[in-house]
Amino acid sequence: MVKHIVMWRLKDQARGNSRSANAELVKEKLEALEGRIPGLLTVEVGLDFSATGSSADVVLYTELESREVLEAYQVHPEHEAVKAFIGEVAAGRWVVDYEV
Repeated sequence: MVKHIVMWRLKDQARGNSRSANAELVKEKLEALEGRIPGLLTVEVGLDFSATGSSADVVLYTELESREVLEAYQVHPEHEAVKAFIGEVAAGRWVVDYEV
């Protein structure tokens, strides 16, 4: 199994929305991927409430069946659409992928 964890810091304003509104949209779009991509077992999205200088705004925790599934997930059309939106609203991104 592979765990894929991504954190984003969002822009203060993007696409006519505030940071918090875009965080909610990112959460909604990522959660909608659950059950739509083969081998994507778990999707959990959290929104930060601490708002410190070192905080990310959104975290994605996923479990996938294998590295091959992670590779397929990365280029899946529905994931690509979400990535495009996030790319417009994010100011920074951090990722960790590991096997268990």
